[in-house]
Amino acid sequence: MNTISIIGAGIGGLALGNILKQHSYDFTIFEAAPEIKPVGAGIMMAVNAMQVFDRLGLKEKIENAGNKIHGISITDESLKPITKTSIPALEKKYNSCNVAIYRAELQKILADNIGNEHIKLNHSLNKIEKNRNYSLYFENGTQAESEIVFGADGIKSRIRNQILNTGTIRNAGQKCWRGLVTFDLPEQFDQEAIELWGKGKRFGFVKISEKKVYWYALISEKKHKHYLGLSENFKEFHPLVSNIIEATSEECIILNDITDLSPIPSWYSENLCLIGDAAHATTPNMGQGACQAIEDAYIIGRLLEDSKDFNAVFEKFQKIRRKKVDYIVNTSWRIGKISQWEKGNTLRNLFMRLIPDFTNQKLAEKIIRLEM
Repeated sequence: MNTISIIGAGIGGLALGNILKQHSYDFTIFEAAPEIKPVGAGIMMAVNAMQVFDRLGLKEKIENAGNKIHGISITDESLKPITKTSIPALEKKYNSCNVAIYRAELQKILADNIGNEHIKLNHSLNKIEKNRNYSLYFENGTQAESEIVFGADGIKSRIRNQILNTGTIRNAGQKCWRGLVTFDLPEQFDQEAIELWGKGKRFGFVKISEKKVYWYALISEKKHKHYLGLSENFKEFHPLVSNIIEATSEECIILNDITDLSPIPSWYSENLCLIGDAAHATTPNMGQGACQAIEDAYIIGRLLEDSKDFNAVFEKFQKIRRKKVDYIVNTSWRIGKISQWEKGNTLRNLFMRLIPDFTNQKLAEKIIRLEM
């Protein structure tokens, strides 16, 4: 039996672990963190990801732990609608809907389903070498040998940097704050995700459980005045925005730069394959980063049904996934630019209001349809 190592217990690595377990493979997941802890506040699992969880028998568990979302709306600063995507027909067709959930809760469900015996925490990969097999050297002083290696270790992937020697991280020039707060949202937002677009800044929020709201705020770097408090930056927005920010305690807010990965020529090498952000990190403007990592895991699982030759699987996997992933990375980058416009917003909003509903539906289906 192959010894299989997955580097990284993020959502992609854990999804892959669940798929390999379903196919009765033995594997170990090595995770740098000392515990699988709450990073990233909330997350939205779109219909494509939920279909994969359905096949793993985890759909209901995830739905119960999160909040079903039936509509995604973009509005202007004063909450006046620009576009709305609701997909009841597609939800019915794919027997799944979007679910907003606390990221740590999702990771716990995925990890519990795999079983702790497969996950080694506090194993931060320092070095990987290709000999007959792969030698993995960890910062805690331990090492491991592995025949097959999956790099699910994110945008700054050491696997990618050391074995494939490739990858340029692009900075979108935007700062992103993410927060989690106990807050009573008006009832109209119970099952809807909202993103407000202003000038060089935007704000999104969604309910992830009975009382918890996940929110994010993006400001173009050149627009962000460091001496202003965050809610001060959004004072021209609907008052709900400042109320949400001010109700959030400091330790429940994280700040990141918005980045992605320029497309790399190959995601695999002999007996080694990258998935998720390590292969094709995207900006978060389509809510598809983690969902695409889950799709990667799903496609690898489907290919393993027909072949036990991992190298053949890796080659096919990239062929199947490449087009969709490049489309998402490029489209998300463009949306990020358009949504952060400083000028011409009234015109932009007008044009977006003119996009017919069926066009939005078609775009939604392109993203949520699984390739196999």
